[in-house]
Amino acid sequence: MRAGDKLVSNWLLLLCFMVFGIVAGGGHARTIGAGFILQVWRPVTGFLPPSGPAEWAKLFHLYQQTAQYRAHAMTLAEFKSLFWPMFLDRVWGRLMAVVLLVPLAWFWWRHRLSNRLAIWLLVLFAAGGAQAAFGWAMVRTGMWPGVTTPPPQFLAPHFLSAMLIFAALLWTALTVRNPQPARIEGAAHLRPWLNASIGLIFLTMGLGALVAATNAVTVFNTFPTMDGNWIPPGLLVLHPAWLNFLANQATVQFDHRVFATITALTVLTTAVLGLRAPLPPGPRDSFLLMAALVALQYLLGMLTIIMGSANLGYIHELNAVLLLAAAVTARHGLRNTLPGAMLSPSMAAAE
Repeated sequence: MRAGDKLVSNWLLLLCFMVFGIVAGGGHARTIGAGFILQVWRPVTGFLPPSGPAEWAKLFHLYQQTAQYRAHAMTLAEFKSLFWPMFLDRVWGRLMAVVLLVPLAWFWWRHRLSNRLAIWLLVLFAAGGAQAAFGWAMVRTGMWPGVTTPPPQFLAPHFLSAMLIFAALLWTALTVRNPQPARIEGAAHLRPWLNASIGLIFLTMGLGALVAATNAVTVFNTFPTMDGNWIPPGLLVLHPAWLNFLANQATVQFDHRVFATITALTVLTTAVLGLRAPLPPGPRDSFLLMAALVALQYLLGMLTIIMGSANLGYIHELNAVLLLAAAVTARHGLRNTLPGAMLSPSMAAAE
């Protein structure tokens, strides 16, 4: 691998953008109720649209077997309007595979990738394939009796696995661009804060996926209390008790509120500490971006709850991905930090 290979880095950043795009496409399909619309999966030939009336009729017939259709029947024309967003999202996923594999083979052949990096990218490709297969398993739950929306135990892991791949690609792209970062003194204390911020962002995103899966945004549309209560009634009404944390709208929304607040406070504290530290312009800008995005994220979350709007929740979801990217970028910029002179030897050793 060439040091600071911007072409390879830009390719990997393009893949990051494409992961963001598939999150946007999948989120849009879920928001409009198209998650179960396409009950076939053709990994290789699936980029071809239906060729004529007979194939449209076949696809529509498969969808008519789902509980979602039985709960809300529709015409063929309505089916087609929901089909295209889901179809294009899958085509985008197949395009991602091409954009990863073809340049990877060329860069590897041209010795612009080390064997280690090439194997790592193949691991990420395999992870993407597994994530797609899990997504197909989620779609097939539409054939289960009584299941009219993607189950939370499928939707949340599907989303979080995409975010792990996104973060890994972003970290790799930044490392390729800047393989030997400058040493930064007096900023090592920020790394634990950033680690905590990234972990909390992941956790809160997972809880947000549960809110989306259970449509919990339609209940308790007040803030900061939940219809006048700090702890909503019916928090543990389902049995067994663990099921409340997946399927109880009150519990799911409460958990997301609590951890969103903890995450926002942690990320803001991290951003303030970063802006007060003696950082060069690049890493400093990442902390400033974190502060702006987490403030926007919390505001979007409040408005989503008050308005009970799934569409606004969709924007809230996409902004969370940008916040994660800013936090990962900030943490990457501090890979080579040293404790400042003001730290005692014991504190420096702990860092």
